[in-house]
Amino acid sequence: MTNVELSKRAGISAPPCLRRVRALEETGVIRGYHADTDPHLLGWEITFFAIVGLESQKEAVLSAFEQLVAGWVEVRECHMIRGGGDFLLRLVARDTAHENQLTQKLTGSPTVSRVQTLQTIRTSRSLAGVPL
Repeated sequence: MTNVELSKRAGISAPPCLRRVRALEETGVIRGYHADTDPHLLGWEITFFAIVGLESQKEAVLSAFEQLVAGWVEVRECHMIRGGGDFLLRLVARDTAHENQLTQKLTGSPTVSRVQTLQTIRTSRSLAGVPL
């Protein structure tokens, strides 16, 4: 959306609207912009979650795991969690064989003691950001 369109929707003129947007970007409230792409049209047929338990909760082990999965393009989200595991990952795979490869890659990773995967059937709601 253009700044002019945004300013109309916000009910203010374009120059102060642009200043406000830039201030939000500079303070980190607006972290970036992205296109909302359709994973199926791009060949990513499967979305699944993995609950990962590690052998230790030492900071070095936790950080090493985060660094490891940060390099995997299929890992779209990585959250350290409390209760039932150490990390929750959201991954995409091209097909079932690819999903199985990713699961084996996780279970074979150093310090990983357990992995539980959950494949999505459908997604009825997926919103970016937080309520404003």
